Amino acid sequence: MKIVIVTGSTGNMGQAIAKKFITEGHFVIGTATANDATTPDLPANRFEKVIVDLLDETASQQFVDDVVSRYGRIDAALLTVGGFAMGTIETTPVTDIAKQYKLNFEATYNVARPVFVQMLKQRGGRIFMTGSRPGLDAKNGKGMVAYGLAKSLVFRLADLMNDEATGRNVVTSVVIPSTIDTPLNRKNMPDASFENWVKPESIADALYWYCTDEALVLREPLIKVYNNA
Repeated sequence: MKIVIVTGSTGNMGQAIAKKFITEGHFVIGTATANDATTPDLPANRFEKVIVDLLDETASQQFVDDVVSRYGRIDAALLTVGGFAMGTIETTPVTDIAKQYKLNFEATYNVARPVFVQMLKQRGGRIFMTGSRPGLDAKNGKGMVAYGLAKSLVFRLADLMNDEATGRNVVTSVVIPSTIDTPLNRKNMPDASFENWVKPESIADALYWYCTDEALVLREPLIKVYNNA
């Protein structure tokens, strides 16, 4: 049984990931915010919901320390927390960039860093961070300046972590979804071709496979889960 952290476990993608790992027999510790009353319908003997502010570096460190203290290790961490905003260069002040930086980079880094340190100590583990097409390629970031800039740092962080972890079986991957098929996205884009979007469950299936023994030989992957979008 693997010990798995899922940040944003009450969101569509986070819930799907938590359910997949639990179905496969693993134990999931999922984070949520204090304002989030949602509790995923998951078995209590396989899932623990923890309220933590991931924008607080000290609180995030304490969360990871508590997981290690109680369970002894962290086998995988899947970091789904983030935010989105539209805006061209003309309409994007630096305050908007700072907000997107906090939501998409700091909330990721504050958990990834202590998890990474723990995995180096235990000489093994898998970290998955959430990227985006605008973060991967500036051509896809037109009209999403703050969001694209913030997400681009996730890719650079993954590169640095993989370089530092060489030879210690700790791999950091970035998952890049296209439009995710969620109720909110359907409401906001009612005329879109929903069948071309990627379902949260498909993302969960892909990420789970990257945690299996069959994927141990892979290093530094970019996981593009686009479907036909």
